[in-house]
Amino acid sequence: MDRKMNFPVALMLSFLLCLGIVGVVSDAYDHRYKQEDVVPLYANKVGPFHNPSETYRYFDLPFCSPTTPKDKLEALGEVLNGDRLVDAPYKLEFRVNYDSKSVCKKRLLKEEVARFRSAIDKDYYFQMYYDDLPAWGFIGKVDKDGKTDSPSEYKYFLYRHILFEILYNNDRVIEINVHTDTNTMVDITEDKAIEVEFMYSVKWKETDIPFERRMEKYSQSSSLPHHLEIHWFSIINSCVTVLLLTGFLATILMRVLKNDFVKYAHDEEAGDEQEETGWKYVHGDVFRFPKHKSLLAACLGSGTQLFSLTIFVFFLALVGVFYPYNRGALFTALVVVYALTSGIAGYTATSFYYQLEGTNWVRNLLLTGFLFCGPLFVTFCFLNTVAIAYNATAALPFGTIVVIALIWALVTSPLLVLGGIAGKNNKLEFQAPCRTTKYPREIPQLPWYRRTIPQMAMAGFLPFSAIYIELYYIFASMWGHRIYTIYSILFVVFIILLIVTAFITVAMTYFQLAAEDHEWWWRAFLCGGSTGLFIYAYCFYYYSARSDMSGFMQTSFFFGYMACICYGFFLMLGTVGFRASLLFVRHIYRSIKCE
Repeated sequence: MDRKMNFPVALMLSFLLCLGIVGVVSDAYDHRYKQEDVVPLYANKVGPFHNPSETYRYFDLPFCSPTTPKDKLEALGEVLNGDRLVDAPYKLEFRVNYDSKSVCKKRLLKEEVARFRSAIDKDYYFQMYYDDLPAWGFIGKVDKDGKTDSPSEYKYFLYRHILFEILYNNDRVIEINVHTDTNTMVDITEDKAIEVEFMYSVKWKETDIPFERRMEKYSQSSSLPHHLEIHWFSIINSCVTVLLLTGFLATILMRVLKNDFVKYAHDEEAGDEQEETGWKYVHGDVFRFPKHKSLLAACLGSGTQLFSLTIFVFFLALVGVFYPYNRGALFTALVVVYALTSGIAGYTATSFYYQLEGTNWVRNLLLTGFLFCGPLFVTFCFLNTVAIAYNATAALPFGTIVVIALIWALVTSPLLVLGGIAGKNNKLEFQAPCRTTKYPREIPQLPWYRRTIPQMAMAGFLPFSAIYIELYYIFASMWGHRIYTIYSILFVVFIILLIVTAFITVAMTYFQLAAEDHEWWWRAFLCGGSTGLFIYAYCFYYYSARSDMSGFMQTSFFFGYMACICYGFFLMLGTVGFRASLLFVRHIYRSIKCE
């Protein structure tokens, strides 16, 4: 037992030692300023409000810009998040008074006017960061006058005056709000060159909010009190319903099992005159190793790694690492933790593969390494090509791709190999309470509803119903502009998801064995992971009915990356379902006397 636990424990300790690197990020500034000190203001990106993945550099639109805009050096997670910070054309010194300045007078050519008009028509917004505080605004508006539905008769106005309202406490910035002056708009409806004077104003206000609480504004705005109450009520209602249904099914299953145990014990006392029926009838085949055992072991290895990744990310979220607008923290954590947990995948896959009497452990290890990374890499190549074609900030720079490749080559792969070697040397045997016969029994003809696809549909529906309500809030955060901060609720829902997945898979395994179908190994994994298919089906509903996303780039990003996420859920929940079924099968066959 000690040898079995050494390697995963060592990996966990290594992660905890690196936790400070992932979770604690030191700022370039101490956030304290004196009078007339320059506070860093960065322009981040612009893009259609309803297409969060389709963002562009701020100066891709013909705003007033410095001769040589200076880019901010960004961390890995910021780049993955699509952030491209550059010095803004506005200079907001720490000067506690009202200030109004002109940035520049710029003559917009006919083509530049058309670009602005197209951006306003698509509801473009801009994002900036002032002392690491986010600020947003729209670049213009469309005036429809309510008289016509013809776009050709709309009027387009460009905002040229931005109002910054900054709250401060002593020598620190607490809050920033951005407004646009609707009294100084420029009409850009016609295709003609015009001269525009871009301006900005700053208004300082004192506040007693301490610096440590300046991010609470964004947390509170993400879940207003009435929304939070509805959120809690919906989650509790869903959880109670699912748990009651699960408890009802569990009671039935336990009663049926109890009757089976009594019946089989009575048959043993009466002798062998009666022919065995039900799940005891297949005791000589139930532990017969499945087909494609290398693939099954690889799936379990990848699923275990993704489960470990999820638990570690939840830990970071619950201790407050992912506070609102901690730019790129989540993506950094995902990359680093996935790399550090790759040894768990290698250990689990190779160890289980050897328990199934596998011999080609190198091929099994390669399959484990590429089972999840392979489809993710192919998807990334396609979507990154699309982003490059759109010249969007979602396209990763070559240097970032090299960094990720080095992490995979120098961290992920070596840990995967070390885990595989540890699993190979583990020398554990598969614990089967029954002897396996030499020749398999023939499986009887089963009705259609006992086949794989209908069983997957039934097994995936109940776990999906447990997380259905929470999915909307998660999607609105991932593919919208809401902020998700209630990680405690999400963790409770995740635990319920695991419990329901384990139970429903166990129930399906029992019904399969009771029908004398002994090929339960792959069925248990597929039934456990089928919730991932339901989540992907929900993506189509969310895209068409709950969002305003449009365009080829946003559509491909949404369905492409959600396919990878749902595939990850399939592997993780499939592993949970299989492990629960394996424990259940071992338990019931250990409880009876099998000749």
